[in-house]
Amino acid sequence: MAEPPVYPTALGASSPHSITLLGADLARDVMGTVGFGELAFWLATQRRPTSGETRVFEAVLAALADHGFTPTAIVTRLTYLSAPDSVQGALAAGLLGGGSRFLGVTEDCGRFLHDVLTGAEGPLPDDDAGWDALALATVTARRAASRLVPGLGHHVHKDGDPRTPRLLEIATDEGLYGPHLALFAAIGRVHPQVLGRTLPLNGAGVCGAALADLGLPLELLRGFALLARTAGLIGQLAEELRHPVANDVFLSVDLNNRPVPPDPYAPDALGGRDG
Repeated sequence: MAEPPVYPTALGASSPHSITLLGADLARDVMGTVGFGELAFWLATQRRPTSGETRVFEAVLAALADHGFTPTAIVTRLTYLSAPDSVQGALAAGLLGGGSRFLGVTEDCGRFLHDVLTGAEGPLPDDDAGWDALALATVTARRAASRLVPGLGHHVHKDGDPRTPRLLEIATDEGLYGPHLALFAAIGRVHPQVLGRTLPLNGAGVCGAALADLGLPLELLRGFALLARTAGLIGQLAEELRHPVANDVFLSVDLNNRPVPPDPYAPDALGGRDG
């Protein structure tokens, strides 16, 4: 008789009398002892974070939890209006909107900075002048390639995103101001020389830099942003229950639409047809 397959995991495992998680007894050693942010870090890395790492990580979660009536929040409320029996559907709808314009910048910026650092020749800089030189070369290359710099610019905080200096401060306090944050800060200092204008370093970008400096997997950076936003979307639904606005949003569109002539799709205007 063939042996049954074995699926190893260091995460949760259950027996008739206990549940273990990451090698610890869930009921005795985790519940009531380990905070959720600390546990999320522990689950992702399979090592328990230091108090400083937990503080930086939880600061990132707080920074990304909720930004008001963003598209992700609006679609969550509207989905709940349409399907109040599906809280999971409403939350999922909001999370599915986490992309290159909202929330996804966290991952995009972390990956971008990491690529620059791993592609740099020689040792990494050890002072602001060296970081500024690397940042200047980086921004110049992006400009020459007509590519945006992830984490640079914000549609509301034109004069500076308040989350950015605070997260830099917290990381510095905890001794976790690493090369990703150093390069990101340098980009903030030098980019006006290349772009001819000053743009803010946004909160999503600095969160990506901080998470990368914590050594978290780059492939999961957007996941951490979505983890944070899940809490915010639950808050949006809780407020919708108390003070509903989704129906007003729906009616503002439904009652103010106007018919226009058809606008036929013209593929030739986009470069012609294949074949």
